[in-house]
Amino acid sequence: MTRTLIRNLASKANQTVTVRGWLHKKRLLGGLNFITLRDRSGLAQSLIEDKNELEKLRGLQIGSVVALTGVVSADDRAPGGIELHNVAVEVEVPVTDEPPIEIDKSISHKSENLDTLFDNRVIGLRNSQEQNVFKIQAGLTKALREYFYRHDFVEIHTPKLLAEATEGGAEVFRLEYFDKTATLAQSPQFYKQIMVGAYERVFEIAPVYRAEPSATTRHMTEYTSVDGELGFIDLDDLKSFLSGLLHYVTKSIWSDCETELKSWNATKPLLPKEIPTVAMSEIHTKYSQATGENTVGEKDLRPDEERWVCEYAKKNLASESVFVSEWPASEMKFYHQANEADPTKADRVDLLFRGVEIATVSMREYRYNMVLKQLKKFVGSDSKDHPGFKPLLTSMKYGMPPHGGFGLGLERLTQKLIGLANVKEATLFPRDINRLTP
Repeated sequence: MTRTLIRNLASKANQTVTVRGWLHKKRLLGGLNFITLRDRSGLAQSLIEDKNELEKLRGLQIGSVVALTGVVSADDRAPGGIELHNVAVEVEVPVTDEPPIEIDKSISHKSENLDTLFDNRVIGLRNSQEQNVFKIQAGLTKALREYFYRHDFVEIHTPKLLAEATEGGAEVFRLEYFDKTATLAQSPQFYKQIMVGAYERVFEIAPVYRAEPSATTRHMTEYTSVDGELGFIDLDDLKSFLSGLLHYVTKSIWSDCETELKSWNATKPLLPKEIPTVAMSEIHTKYSQATGENTVGEKDLRPDEERWVCEYAKKNLASESVFVSEWPASEMKFYHQANEADPTKADRVDLLFRGVEIATVSMREYRYNMVLKQLKKFVGSDSKDHPGFKPLLTSMKYGMPPHGGFGLGLERLTQKLIGLANVKEATLFPRDINRLTP
């Protein structure tokens, strides 16, 4: 018989159908024996009354692959309001070993249980609630792409194997590449800037690699970066674009993934049309006054300041997201642009959301002679002829408009929209300084 997906059972009342999937749960109560089957579309309950059919399930563990043929019957007490009766069982792939992690109950996400969760990820992902995290993330990715396409972006795919770590900043991973040494890309930074000279607006959603020796709830050595680069814009345009992006993806997933979000008790974020901007110096001052911890004059925000300013913005600015401005120019990369009115500041903001930075946003220095000066200042006098910088410099030399862009962490955005405590919980198979498997 043709297979019927579980989500379509309600339209097959009183018909005989066949469903195929994984044995998800067994309740053997003597006269009444129920099993729950899982397929890609959901869960369905079946009543097994025939002892011969029940015997086929003896000794089988959760995860066994089975086919059930029976009559679709309405029953308000059953999940989805229907269940299968007069069931015939066919065991397609028997599993006799007890699984290492329960998949028919909620799995603990307490910090002390995360290693167990990740060690058994390949089985734990069969748990419906765990699956919901990545259904939400898939919905986010879909909405992000839609937003980019609606704003005339071209999707690009840039190399992740590079000759040198030309971008600077975070530590890089080095590996053998035939008779050379290669590095893994920290971001698509130079490539997306180069492509502005071709397409004006480009984006990429792809993995990036940071060899940062950090074992925190917010860092990983591999994560998915959502990168966008736009020509003929200024910093206010960038902020408006990201305000719209955060609105669009929030609206989309609460429309498309409401059931999955409710399973995690997720709350829709409070977001005004334009996300407010708060200067770093103001944050330092207000935070110091509120907590007694003096951070005035520091060049960056502490993690506890990021949490504090998001709570402040929620209470006082009706926003769970905030842009942080007035980043010191002394901390710029050579390709960043200094503020024209105040060269001691960079034309940069960071986007914070629910207590953590999710995106770095900046204007790029697009004037060839100025890029050369900044390259000499920040990197070194001999860097102009370095093959790692030459493609970017060439694109500047032959006509590059004012442009800027951002890199946004997909897992952090997923984490904060759901309300998870650790970014690794929003990662299929997380990588950090301690974990390289599964």
